[in-house]
Amino acid sequence: MLQSNYNPDVLSCLANLSNDEVFTPPNLVNDILDLLPIEIWSDPNAKFLDPVSKSGVFLREMAKRLMKGLETRIPDKQERINHIFSQQLYGIAITELTSLLSRRSVYCSKNAMGKYSICETFTSEQGNIQYERLQHTWKDGKCTYCGASQEVYDREDAFETYAYNFIHTDKPEKIFNMKFDVIVGNPPYQLSDGGAQASAIPLYHKFVLQAKKLNPTYLAMIIPARWYSGGRGLDDFREEMLSDKRIKELHDFPNTADCFPGVNIRGGVCYFLWDANSNSICNIHNHKSDGKIDILSRPLKESKFDIFIRYNEAITIINKVIQENVRTFEDFVSPLRPFGLRGYFINDEKFKQNEKGLKNPILCYGKGRKSGFVEFDDITNNKNWVSLVKVFTPRANNIGTELPDDNFNTFIGQPNTICTESYLALGIGLNLDIKSAFNLRKYFTTRFSRFLHSIAKSSQDATSKTFRFVPLQDFTENSDIDWSINISEIDTFLYAKYGLSNKEIEFIESMIRPMNISQNDWNDE
Repeated sequence: MLQSNYNPDVLSCLANLSNDEVFTPPNLVNDILDLLPIEIWSDPNAKFLDPVSKSGVFLREMAKRLMKGLETRIPDKQERINHIFSQQLYGIAITELTSLLSRRSVYCSKNAMGKYSICETFTSEQGNIQYERLQHTWKDGKCTYCGASQEVYDREDAFETYAYNFIHTDKPEKIFNMKFDVIVGNPPYQLSDGGAQASAIPLYHKFVLQAKKLNPTYLAMIIPARWYSGGRGLDDFREEMLSDKRIKELHDFPNTADCFPGVNIRGGVCYFLWDANSNSICNIHNHKSDGKIDILSRPLKESKFDIFIRYNEAITIINKVIQENVRTFEDFVSPLRPFGLRGYFINDEKFKQNEKGLKNPILCYGKGRKSGFVEFDDITNNKNWVSLVKVFTPRANNIGTELPDDNFNTFIGQPNTICTESYLALGIGLNLDIKSAFNLRKYFTTRFSRFLHSIAKSSQDATSKTFRFVPLQDFTENSDIDWSINISEIDTFLYAKYGLSNKEIEFIESMIRPMNISQNDWNDE
């Protein structure tokens, strides 16, 4: 039962603007601020910037720390307040609404010069929390700064433009004309381009890169973890982050709800401390949903990987499995849209319910295994694959996400079958027959293969690259694996084949559940 004098922090009760603009709970803000050296809160000359202020919670919590840290340096409380708010704390709001909310949270008044403002020395209504309504800079239908679609965001004044101040300038240092010691915040994550959510434009990396341009001593931000191994247009950002030895500490949360209750961001989130004076390996904290934290100091970029390996325990497993000259399954997976057909093709008039009237009908599978027939001549890509035996798997699966279903569902694509982009085609180039295709399906029901597939995934989407750590097996009768045995026995064989320790096996099996296979699943071909 709640106590009668219970008084919740209003900033912990705000509903999020969206999954792209998430309010940061005060307890999480303080976890992030704890990364900074404690002595900085006693420095009256240190300057702090939140370039993406939504509720003002970062600025408010920093003010609390400075109020305590500067108590002996500036004993008079009002003088201390005036100094901190006018000389040390600065913010850039993401919208006009959040500028008002931030000032109310930080100054106790949406007008920094207002009657109820706790700071007495401001000479403008905005104080040090600025917002300016900007327009995007259009070129060829896209914003040159953020990539927003002109068709979607070239709006009249009544609508928000989402032209965020901090990243819509070539000279962010001119916003306040000063050098900042600390930059912290929780940037907007992405911007819809008018299509499906999966095709939205990532934005968070632009805030990180812009903050680095200001050359702070410390930078700390919480962002989606999708950059570890994927994300649209994030290849250069990933390479920069992995190669940056100034990232001193990284906290990884595979389950977003552990940071943001009620929010679901595929791939999880992370926050990091970038220290301009650091030049060493990173302290990586894996936060588990059961409250346990696994900590290891290691480079963000391992020598033979071009992605970040999320789990510390996975490093030794991958090193044992991926030895020199070991071929991986990456080379035998189709690209996205294997036959050139979009997912919505199943609603096209060319997608027929029967073969009637078609000269050369080909069976086509769409989302949910909805099937129909298409004319061979309407296939635009990889027509030479049509006659092959292959294995189809949904392009989206929950392996490696926080969702409970980690099954790898597959079915055999007989000769003269194709699929839309809702599926990937596996086994291309292996000259599969029905028996070896059946064995390939069985391989991807093992915990071993599904775990290795999960390590390279950053969201539900699977691509050929997400199979980079899955070693290729011989699926014929000449294989060293007896494919007639049950799945758990195949797993036991694979663990032994690659020399995995009991601890490594326990980790795999703590991450991946057995697949719930019925006999009907094996008799549907």
